[in-house]
Amino acid sequence: MQALLIGAGAALGLVLYLLAAQRQLLAVAVVIASLYPALPVILGLALLHERVSGRQALGLLGAGVATVLLTLG
Repeated sequence: MQALLIGAGAALGLVLYLLAAQRQLLAVAVVIASLYPALPVILGLALLHERVSGRQALGLLGAGVATVLLTLG
């Protein structure tokens, strides 16, 4: 059941990304894509109570910085 929900969430994300790209909302699509590395870590923390390694924390920080830079232009 969990795998089905994960697959449905991934499919929905891809559909929304494609719609944003087709409607020329590339700024929205790029920000969504830049957050992709953070989502599995956040879900792992929230649902599986995993610990964040140093590399994962660095990756989360990088995704956050990239998002801020993209929104600033």
